[in-house]
Amino acid sequence: MSSLQFAGLSFSIFDVVKATIPAAVIFAVGAVLLVGMAYHHYRRRRFKSASIKYSDIRIVKRAARTSRQRFRFVLTILRVLAVALFIVAFARPRSGTEYQEVTSEGIDIMLALDVSSSMQAEDFKPHNRLYVAKEEIKKFINRRVNDRIGLVVFARYSYTQCPLTTDYGVLLNFIDEVDFGLVEDGTAIGMAVANGINRLRESEAKSKIMILLTDGDNNAGEIDPITSANLAKATGIKIYTIGAGKPGNALYPYDDPIFGKRYVYQPTKIDEKTLQDIARITEGKYFRARSGEELEEIYGMIDNMEKTEIKVASHIQYKELFNFFAYGGLLFLMLEIVLANTYFRKLP
Repeated sequence: MSSLQFAGLSFSIFDVVKATIPAAVIFAVGAVLLVGMAYHHYRRRRFKSASIKYSDIRIVKRAARTSRQRFRFVLTILRVLAVALFIVAFARPRSGTEYQEVTSEGIDIMLALDVSSSMQAEDFKPHNRLYVAKEEIKKFINRRVNDRIGLVVFARYSYTQCPLTTDYGVLLNFIDEVDFGLVEDGTAIGMAVANGINRLRESEAKSKIMILLTDGDNNAGEIDPITSANLAKATGIKIYTIGAGKPGNALYPYDDPIFGKRYVYQPTKIDEKTLQDIARITEGKYFRARSGEELEEIYGMIDNMEKTEIKVASHIQYKELFNFFAYGGLLFLMLEIVLANTYFRKLP
């Protein structure tokens, strides 16, 4: 292709056209040119006059037209196609592939979930507290990006169900496996916090948080909740605490050996003061979830408060396509010239 040399740099003529004339203007001018060519061809066919006059042309009219005469319009079509392709070529079409480089400062999150028997209360209708908590935790995980998340479950004892991971599929499978009876009954809030701290203490993440959900008060474990909270503060861990359950009495399922499954009313006992103190000491926040809808809102608020900082750098690699249209235009133009001077040649 033709190029211009200036100050040791080479510029394609299409670069100059693209830089000085917008593509929209090129297409507009091209459209006017094509319409003008079509109008000119129409007028030539409509108003052309014979160069020699005859007294009677009935014999000529009865004569059959040859294939060269019938298909001579092909020359006009070839010329229009050539011009159209040249117009597209001068507009400099390009195809681009976008590459994105994503860098993020992730957050390490430990989820602590109470699996004691009191979580069987069915005040989060139509399901029990544990089922609803698991579903909302899964929604919370699916909203996170590039964060390491782990899971601690606790009743009388606490253990790590899943260590910190970015493989959310594996983590979600571990959450599905959480159920009652995995741990002896009780509520060891202090041990759950200590277990989460043990998983987070060597983390180098910009932010380290824990989300503790329980519906009871601390009645087991060797470490009390306030001691664990102070330890979390010393290691830079923020704790969000959630008290789950409606105030007053709640329905609890009971397996009667004679009559089968029955329900009994039992009072909801949540040590809100301890949960508030844990959140205050670690500069977190305490929430009370009285329904599944409120629990969903709470996890949504925590998600908004603990956003991962993500930086996206986009790079677009272009591939020039004008040469295909330029070569196509040249091909149609050469084909028109060859046919006009051979098969469709018209003698004066």
